[in-house]
Amino acid sequence: MRPARGPLALTSGVAVVSVVSVGLLWLALAQGWLGADVGRGDGFCEAAQDQLVRQPANAFSNAGFVLAGLLVAWHMDRHHDPTWVLTRAHGTAYAVLVVLLGPGSAAMHASQSRIGGHLDTSSMYLLASFAASYAISRRWHLTGASYGALFAVLLIGCELVDVWGPAVPVVMTAGNLVFGLLLLTSVTLEVEMSRSPHRVVDLRWGIASLASMVVAFTIWNGAKQGTPFCRPDSLFQGHAVWHLLCAVAAYCLYRLYASERSEPGNAWLGSVTASAAADSAGRTGTDPPGPGRR
Repeated sequence: MRPARGPLALTSGVAVVSVVSVGLLWLALAQGWLGADVGRGDGFCEAAQDQLVRQPANAFSNAGFVLAGLLVAWHMDRHHDPTWVLTRAHGTAYAVLVVLLGPGSAAMHASQSRIGGHLDTSSMYLLASFAASYAISRRWHLTGASYGALFAVLLIGCELVDVWGPAVPVVMTAGNLVFGLLLLTSVTLEVEMSRSPHRVVDLRWGIASLASMVVAFTIWNGAKQGTPFCRPDSLFQGHAVWHLLCAVAAYCLYRLYASERSEPGNAWLGSVTASAAADSAGRTGTDPPGPGRR
């Protein structure tokens, strides 16, 4: 029997990830490990400063992702129970990936280096691959190794497209296009599954996440270099607002996942819930809830 975890065990763990990842970013910037400024990310309007953090507004606004990831972990610690379809393992992974979006994106805007750019896109692809594979696995009943393989294939595919893909109008790169398509796939499947009579979910969180992304994408397009709204020397940057709205969207997507409950008749969701109950029982030393014991 494993000992019960503390009331904020997940939050504490994700906080450690936050401190370590942000600390490593600052060390990398101070030591020049990210390489020379090659203008990566300079298309997002903010003028580069002759200082450690080249684009302050666009870099520091990524703190929103760290906060969102910590809020995900806190909510999991306070509210997760065996009736959730979202397991602690999936919730923990999601919280960590949301946190890593912060230093990943900040690495590009702070350094404008090639390595910083790769850290930015890789953090995006990690989250998009998670969202798509999590939706696909629930829609087509994938578990275990199949789910992991799907996540790996989607992530590797994104990275390959990012390296060898052509420039794409509006979204700038093929990598950005694939990122958007994975998120669109996730949203489409979530909406489809919400119509199932055997699935209980608060779709309002999904609508809030999608609305935040639509507004964020509109601002992202209007805040690029050469647009009428671009003010390179302003402290207010549209791309920084994009970061903050994307953090809101990421948190709302988690709340959509967290609202899902299994109902009789859905064998796969029921098996996931049973697995979560068994995991909870292992942590607390109690029996998982059976019929009539919720």
